[in-house]
Amino acid sequence: MITPSSNTQSNAQGSFGAVLQQARKNKQVTLEAAAAELFILKRHLEALESENFAELPQAAFARGFAINYAKYLGLDSAKIASSFDAAYPNELKAKSASNIDTPLRPMGTLQRDTHNRIRFNPLLIIGVIGLIILAVFLFRMVSNASKENTQEPVSAVEDMSAIEQAQGAAINSDASGVGASGSALNLGDAATTATLNLVLTSDAVVSITDASGNSLINGSQSAGNYDLSGMPPFNVQIDNIDNVSLMLDQQPVALETYATDKQATFELAP
Repeated sequence: MITPSSNTQSNAQGSFGAVLQQARKNKQVTLEAAAAELFILKRHLEALESENFAELPQAAFARGFAINYAKYLGLDSAKIASSFDAAYPNELKAKSASNIDTPLRPMGTLQRDTHNRIRFNPLLIIGVIGLIILAVFLFRMVSNASKENTQEPVSAVEDMSAIEQAQGAAINSDASGVGASGSALNLGDAATTATLNLVLTSDAVVSITDASGNSLINGSQSAGNYDLSGMPPFNVQIDNIDNVSLMLDQQPVALETYATDKQATFELAP
């Protein structure tokens, strides 16, 4: 006697979308609940069930979604994956292949030494220039006061010194104003961020750190879809690239170009 569950499994080579939908209904799970559990967008699950490939991301990511969805529903993920491959349109396969032919290039390796670079602070330079101007003004003021002391009464020297001191205060204020303006310009330079989309078809050890030192993900991760963001470049470590797909700003990253024995360690930026 064939149970409904085994009948569903046997049809996986046919319409995998109908198999997924029926299994979800048998499990009495809504699309919203499944999406929340799998970290996959609801519209992507709907597209899988209706086999609407145009609404899915590129083939590698869509296939990973199908495998994770099948495991979640208790189906044979290998059969679902095989049925997905057979049903996937050829024109979309060609498009995905052309996108993979131009992968993002790494900016270097994790061993790159970036700590010894010399960085110039515009605000510091402006402050030094202001101090030089102030020193020149004070020197001229003292020199003028010495000359006037030999030619004018003491009261005239005092009057002149007061006027020049006022002028010095004005110049100093201007220098401070330039410094404040420079500070405002410096603060206005906001660092840009980039987004990462990480899809794990099986458990894997993944560590990603951004340029500011923030750990976006670290350690052993379960299968699922992870959306991350931070300041590039990113330091990436993956223990097995066969279980991982990665996109940077919606662009696929060809992990095999950075891997040695299925392990990849590299630095990535747009």
